[in-house]
Amino acid sequence: MSTFQAPKGTYDLLPPESAAFLAVRDALAAPLRTSGYGYIETPGFENVELFARGVGESTDIVTKEMYAFETKGGDRIALRPEGTAGTLRATLEANLHRQGNLPVKLWYSGSYYRYEAPQKGRYRHFSQIGAEAIGTEDPALDAELILLADRAYRSLGLRGFRILLNSLGDQECRPLYREALQTFLRGLDLDEETLRRAEINPLRVLDDKRADVRRQLTGAPLLQDYLCAACKTYHEEVRALLTAEDVAFEDDPKLVRGLDYYTRTTFEFVHDGLGAQSAVGGGGRYDGLSEMIGGPSLPSVGWALGVDRTVLALEAEGITLDLPPATSVFAVPLGDEARRVLFTKVNELRRAGVAADFSYGGKGLKGAMKNAHRSGARYALVAGERDLVEGVVQLKDMESGEQTAVALDRITAEVTSRL
Repeated sequence: MSTFQAPKGTYDLLPPESAAFLAVRDALAAPLRTSGYGYIETPGFENVELFARGVGESTDIVTKEMYAFETKGGDRIALRPEGTAGTLRATLEANLHRQGNLPVKLWYSGSYYRYEAPQKGRYRHFSQIGAEAIGTEDPALDAELILLADRAYRSLGLRGFRILLNSLGDQECRPLYREALQTFLRGLDLDEETLRRAEINPLRVLDDKRADVRRQLTGAPLLQDYLCAACKTYHEEVRALLTAEDVAFEDDPKLVRGLDYYTRTTFEFVHDGLGAQSAVGGGGRYDGLSEMIGGPSLPSVGWALGVDRTVLALEAEGITLDLPPATSVFAVPLGDEARRVLFTKVNELRRAGVAADFSYGGKGLKGAMKNAHRSGARYALVAGERDLVEGVVQLKDMESGEQTAVALDRITAEVTSRL
C-alpha cells in the first residue's frame, strides 16, 4: 500500500468502472457534436476575480468552496469551480464573438473543484460536460440546449429524471422582485450571514438547503408574479418549443440556480433516485455575464451535466451500459519465435480495429491463460513451436473452450468474421 492516499473528498477513477464514465461522457457530448457545438478546453485554474465577478461574491462557491491561492509571482488564482466563466473569458480573449456567426456554440469536458463536505454524489473533485451558446438572445437556443440534454440522458437509457423549469426575469423586472423578497426575508429569524447574503443577492437565500431556513421560506413572494411582459412572453415561447418537441418539464416557480449570473430561463435536471443530492445537471440563460467580466453585451445560455451524478442515476435505475470489451483477443505465445510472430499478429489485429492484448513477461501457458481470462477476452490466440511449423495458430473460444487451428495469414479475417 502507498504511503499516500487520494485527498479527502476526491476519488480515483479506475478500470473497469472507468469504462462506464467514458461511455457517459461520450453520450452526453454526442448530441452537441451534431448540433454545431465546437470543442473548447480552458485552463484548470483562472484568476480569482473572474469567478468573484461572474459566479458572484455572495455565493457559497466563492465565499466558502473555491480553492484559491497566491502564486509565487503574487497572482491570485483559483481552481475552476465551474466552466461557464472560463469559457466566456476564452471567447472574449480570442474574439470568437467577432468572427461572424453568432451564437458562438461551444462544449467542454473536464474536472472541477469545490471545497464541500464530501458525501455520495458530491465530491471536491468532479467531472462535467458543459455547453454554451454565446452571443444571441433567442428562446429557441434555450429550448435547444434543454432538448439536447434530454436526448443525451435518454440515449443512456435514463427515464427517471425530471426537468424543472423557471424564469428569473431580467434587469427590468428583477429589481421589483428583489425588493419584495428582501422585505420578506428581513422579517424572518435568519442568522447574520444569511441576512447579509439576502442584502447582496436575496435569490441565493431561496437556494438555501437548510431545513430551518426552508420552513421559513413558505409564503415567500414568487418571481413569476413579478415578471415583465417581455420575460413572460420569452418564457412562454421556451415552454411552447419544448412542448412541441414532446420534452416533458415541470414548472417550478421556486427554482433558482446557485450562481449569480443567471437571468430569465433557468432549469435543472433532477433524479429522485439520488436522494438529497438529486440534481444531475442544470443551467440557464446568463445575459449579463459578459459585461460583469469586462466584455460587451453577449446574451448567452448554457448548461453543465455531472458525469459522476449521471453514473449514480444509472445505478439507481439499475441500468448497465452495453460497453465494448476492453480486450477481444488475448495472445498467448509459447516460446521466443511464437512471441515474435504473435506480437506481429496482435498489431495486425489492432490495425483492423480489434481490441487485442498480449501476454507479456514470459509467463507459462497456465499463467498466461489466467491473464487471458482476467482480461475478459472473447478469444485467445495460442501458438507454440509445433503450431508455427504447421503454419497455424490455435484460436480458443474463451466461453465454450472450443479450439480451432487457423492459418497464420487467415487470423485477422477469421477473428473479425467471428466478432
